[in-house]
Amino acid sequence: MRLQKFISRAGYCSRRHAEELIVNGKVTVNGQIVTQLGTKIDPEKDKVTVEGNLVSVEENLVYIALNKPEGYVTSCSHPGEKIVLELVDISQRVYPVGRLDKDSTGLLLLTNDGKLHLKLTHPSFDHEKEYLVTVAQPIPRGALHSLEKGLNILGTKTRRARVKRVSDIRFKIILKEGRNRQIRRMVQKVGNRVTDLKRIRISNIRLGGLPEGKWRHLDETEKKHLIEYVPK
Repeated sequence: MRLQKFISRAGYCSRRHAEELIVNGKVTVNGQIVTQLGTKIDPEKDKVTVEGNLVSVEENLVYIALNKPEGYVTSCSHPGEKIVLELVDISQRVYPVGRLDKDSTGLLLLTNDGKLHLKLTHPSFDHEKEYLVTVAQPIPRGALHSLEKGLNILGTKTRRARVKRVSDIRFKIILKEGRNRQIRRMVQKVGNRVTDLKRIRISNIRLGGLPEGKWRHLDETEKKHLIEYVPK
């Protein structure tokens, strides 16, 4: 198997990013740095590390829901910061699906299913993500309407969202995109400030009563829906 394909299937990153890592000398095979694209390996015999991390294509696929606390970075490695993988105590190496800001809390998916990971994080995957948002000042109806119909941030207009008021300072919003700090930027655009942001649903998977900092395996219904829902 080609080295970049192996790294991608392991769920470490996309194949294109794997190629960049190889060219930049960040990948070793059996302890030797490999920079030649197209290098072939034996997945059952060769030991591959990427940026110092041992990677492998897991036979036992796991799918996890985590309630991320505030202050944890959604990353596999971030020197000087607490990372979400510290909260999950299993033998398999898993990878976060997408991102959740350090200051945000709530539902985060992790898996070692490389194919599913790449599909879930691809911009073309049109899944819903629902958030509970608390803001600093009472938010008027007009501002909620602006959030719903879309706002210009980061150079382009956000896609139409679904918004439901919960109280004067709290609302739920459902997005089908995930730009960098999108909700915080949108709320700032309408003259307010987010004080608390919690993701409560991804597709059919709900946070429910999962305690903060705890995780669980997805049940069979959740896994089946997610795997079937993701385009092949």
